Amino acid sequence: MLPRLLSSAALATGLALATPGFTQDTATPDTVMATVGGTDITLGHMLSLRASLPQQYDQLTPDILFTGVLDQLIQQTLLMQALEGDLSRAAQLRLENERRAIMAADAVEVELATAVTEEALQQAYESRYTNAEPETEYKAAHILVETEEEAQKLVEEIAGGANFAALAQEHSIGPSGPSGGDLGWFGDGVMVPEFFDAVAALEVGTVSDPVQTQFGWHVIKLSETRIKERPALDAVREDLLGELRQQAFEAYLASLESAADITRTDSSGFDPALINQTDLLEN
Repeated sequence: MLPRLLSSAALATGLALATPGFTQDTATPDTVMATVGGTDITLGHMLSLRASLPQQYDQLTPDILFTGVLDQLIQQTLLMQALEGDLSRAAQLRLENERRAIMAADAVEVELATAVTEEALQQAYESRYTNAEPETEYKAAHILVETEEEAQKLVEEIAGGANFAALAQEHSIGPSGPSGGDLGWFGDGVMVPEFFDAVAALEVGTVSDPVQTQFGWHVIKLSETRIKERPALDAVREDLLGELRQQAFEAYLASLESAADITRTDSSGFDPALINQTDLLEN
């Protein structure tokens, strides 16, 4: 309903000016913007609805947005009052779930506000990057073929002076073949273990014997190595914050579960397909 209301410029007139008694400087979330059958609609209600709107509404001017949001809340209140005392079972359950979800989200935010601090972020950064063992990165190229025999033949050609990049362009069935087999820089955990172990065992400038992985047979050349630079805190801030929030959430939830009396009904006699029988809500 809201998109239809907000799409009409005619709704932009009158209502914002029809609520005397306050100014922008004196308005608070408790400021009453309209009363419908004894039910107050406050500025807080309007702001809450505004905060939930999709980004597409950002393009609307404030007067249209103000009027549309207030009209929406007035109409919803009228419809709510028309149904008061005659709410369907499905709607009651939906309201209970919505209340549960909103309160749960608020509880998490309150907990995370104290658990995820700058101090905790700094400690996580130092643990991950400052105190960690230096990580070596490798710059390598490879030629991927289907059989060990093909790979061994390439090793022998390279030992005889053949150009590695040219052989990769001619023979490699991997996606890096057209670029001479170049894989760029990578560290541990990027390549499959068999490939990475073979690279780590090479001296710079040398070529491996045939190496088998799940993709086929590789001939690998190590070009350079370097110690991976430690990233600045700001570069990894969001990643670390996400990890800290997840850890804090899991710890908080675990503490709540351990302190609560939770009894699950034995559902072994129920067909799991019952979860899809939403028509039961109509009974």
